Parts: sequence; C-alpha cells; structure tokens
Amino acid sequence: MNDSSHTLQFGLDTFGDMAVDTRGRPLTAGQVIRNVVAQARLADELGIDAYNVGEHHRDDFAIAAPEVVLAGIASVTKNITLGSAVTVLSSDDPVRVYERFATLDALSGGRAEITAGRGSFTESYTLFGFDLSDYEELFEERFALLLQLLDEGPVTWSGNTRSPLKDQQVYPKTERGRLRIRRGVGGSPQSVVRAASAGVPLALAIIGGDAARFAPFAELYRKSLREFGKDTLPLSIHSPGHVADSDEQAVEELWPHYETSFGRIGRERGWGRMTKEHYLEEIAGGSLYVGSPRTVASKMARALKSLGAQRFDLKYATGPMPHELLMHSIRLYATEVVPMVRELLKGR
Repeated sequence: MNDSSHTLQFGLDTFGDMAVDTRGRPLTAGQVIRNVVAQARLADELGIDAYNVGEHHRDDFAIAAPEVVLAGIASVTKNITLGSAVTVLSSDDPVRVYERFATLDALSGGRAEITAGRGSFTESYTLFGFDLSDYEELFEERFALLLQLLDEGPVTWSGNTRSPLKDQQVYPKTERGRLRIRRGVGGSPQSVVRAASAGVPLALAIIGGDAARFAPFAELYRKSLREFGKDTLPLSIHSPGHVADSDEQAVEELWPHYETSFGRIGRERGWGRMTKEHYLEEIAGGSLYVGSPRTVASKMARALKSLGAQRFDLKYATGPMPHELLMHSIRLYATEVVPMVRELLKGR
C-alpha cells in the first residue's frame, strides 16, 4: 500500500452498475457484487493503488452497503487501499460510519479510506427519513462530527441533526490511530474551502467538460490551505472512462452502456435525450476517458498536470457493461495506461 501523500497514485472506482453477460442477459445483484470483488482482486494483483466503491439505493446499482463489499474485497487482496466513492454522509450517522470503516481498517490491515460527500442522487434522504431542505446542514454537521470521531478520543458534540454526545468514546480504535479521509466535491467553491479549512485531502468529481476548467478549484484549495495554515495536501480527480485495444473499439464498446445509464439519469433530471454526438464530444473535449491506452494516458496526464493533482481515480464501469469488458479494461489501465502516465509526468 502506498501511504505517501504526494506521489502519483492511480485508483479505480465503481458503483456496481447492474450489468449484463456477454449475451446481453441481465445479471442478478448478487452476481454483480461478486464480479466487483473479482475486479478489485485483479486491480490489487496488478498494482493499482486504490479501489473505491460507491453507495446507491436504486435499482440500476447493486451496491447499497459499500463497507460490506469492501470487507469482502479485503479478504482477497493484500495491498490496495479500500475506499468509498462516496459515503453519502448527509443521510448516514457519523458514529456508524466511523465504526464500519474502523472495522474495515482492522480486517484489511490498515487499508480503509473514507471519501465523504453528498452523492449524485437523493434517494437516500427519503429512504432514511431525512428532509432534502436540510441538505446543507445535514452534511456539514455530520462531516464536522466525523472529523472529531477520527481523532479517536472522547467526543463532545451538539447540533441540530442528531442527538448530542458528551465525552463519548467510540469503538473500535484503529491500529494506526486515525482513518484516512477525503472530501468529495462536485463543483462548489464553498465545499473546496471547507475541505481546506478542515485540513483534509480533496477529491474532485469531474464528470463533464474539460478537466482544465476545474483548475480554479484546485488553486482555490491550495490557496485556502495556506490561508488556514494547513500543510500541503493531495488533490485527486474522479472521472469516468473505458480502455480498450483501440480508440474505435473503446468508443463502440462503451456507447450502448453509457447511453443506457446517462439516458435514464438525463430523463430523471430533465437533461433531454442522450445522443451519440454528445457522447463523442465528451470524449474529444470533456472528461470522458475513452480510448486506447495511449489515448487515455495522454488525456489523464494533461488533466493531472492542469490541476496539479496527485491521484486519478478512473470510474471504469458505466451502465450494464459485461464483466469481461471491465476486466480487460482494468488490465489495460494497470499495465499500459498507468506506466505511460507516470512516464509522461516524470519530473513535472
């Protein structure tokens, strides 16, 4: 496991999208979850630094309890950091989040990492009895409490969104004395500043447009760290993509699954119909990393350089992609893309 904060690192992210087999037949959620464990095991064997699992409560994703899946992955891996992408902290209890990740940290020998965020969807709010009108307060209060819990001492806390705590000890304690945490941010300058004020690494979710557009967020983060008197901290990028043997193959393999996933999300959010033209535009000039290893590596290197980022987490699964395609994409990412990016950024 690579614990250095400032060396270049590469991760893989998945939400456990409900998938099909090579003949187009739908898989069960159980099979999807078992496939995710196999994909993580391959990533570990090939030397990927981190593997991150998302949390959703919808019928198009199989993973609703990331820590349970990550515990399964811990049992078949040795080195890879195991994290969330993201933990939807607004609709969870920080005490339980700490307990679950501290347990994962024990099972994995110190490899657990929390990425706390609001998430891209809102279904968990009504599912767990929260009001969306409290969106901002829920997250900020619970994030502040979680940071206290990570100190692993007695916690005294009060707020509006859960019962207060007074000199409360929470268990289990970790062997390292502290869990790793990142703050996941989409496009809010206020959230960037709050990550800096808390002194936690920033994970930028960039799912549309050129990554270079987010350079002001990266600079704001570094500037805010200095103003708050914090040490320099790593910044990471999360973006979707797919790697295949050629550009054309990658584009054609991903398209029907991308159309299914983003087409549904677009209808739910009133974005209009997903077109292949938009898909190709996002590959050419946006934050969709699709192509041969050389094409993807060149684009990733430009993104990392433009933001001064230290880590790239590729969301390698989008829509109902067959397991076999994903395994091949992971192999190419680990054995060809990552070495190329390292070479391109040598001495940057």
